[in-house]
Amino acid sequence: MAELGIEKASVFNLPPVEFVELAARLGCRHISAGLASFPYGQRYYPEYSLREDRALRRRMIDAMDAAGVSISLAEGFVVRPGVDAVRYDKDLDIVCELGAPRINVVSMDDDLVRSFDQFAALHAMAARRDLETTLEFAPCLAVCDLPIALAAIEHVDDPRFRLLVDTMHLVRSGAGPKDLAALDPALIGYVQVSDALWTPRIEDYFEEAMCERMVPGEGELGLSEVLAALPADRVFGLEVPLRSRMTAGMGPEERLAPCVRAARSLLANLPA
Repeated sequence: MAELGIEKASVFNLPPVEFVELAARLGCRHISAGLASFPYGQRYYPEYSLREDRALRRRMIDAMDAAGVSISLAEGFVVRPGVDAVRYDKDLDIVCELGAPRINVVSMDDDLVRSFDQFAALHAMAARRDLETTLEFAPCLAVCDLPIALAAIEHVDDPRFRLLVDTMHLVRSGAGPKDLAALDPALIGYVQVSDALWTPRIEDYFEEAMCERMVPGEGELGLSEVLAALPADRVFGLEVPLRSRMTAGMGPEERLAPCVRAARSLLANLPA
């Protein structure tokens, strides 16, 4: 059965211990985590760094143990021009300390040959620590669609290097349920769930993706069909940032509880 999680972007840099406790109250067993605050979210919550603050890491681990919550995805691994994957070596050690089973990689380097090589290098470093790697594609990234992502998967050529399917990015990049159904399910390592309209509500795609998505089932992505084409035994992480509701005064639990209920309803109705 699908396992439900909450992604870091949904909580706008809510501090790590509070994030763990929120997930537990909502009945979610998983969260995604980065090693530091997202720069765009520092206006909402104090800056923190799991990379620099060992005591904070310890408190987060203790909170996860107490709540029965774990990190399902470690984020923040970005391929950039002129930056070598080796820079993430110590970060991978921290990911292991936090107990995450996989990292997620994206590229902002339009040189796809270099991006693919950097994916391979980063994944090799992760694999030595028994970590999986997922690759996320999105219209605002260098790997902008499913065909390019599949080419990267072929280049790395390791079964532990797999796709992260974000439902908004998938549909907005021109793919859909038929494309998913044509894949070997083993290629899909992780799923991020949100809804959206066909027509962007914010001109900047990255801003829309990171700040203003929609509750699952309330948009136009055809989520029931998309989710039905995905392997059911994956973590389905809710990536539903709702900035307008937050700035209107709604707290994270009030914002995310409807998302959790909607996702559970959608997943419960999937074919066995």
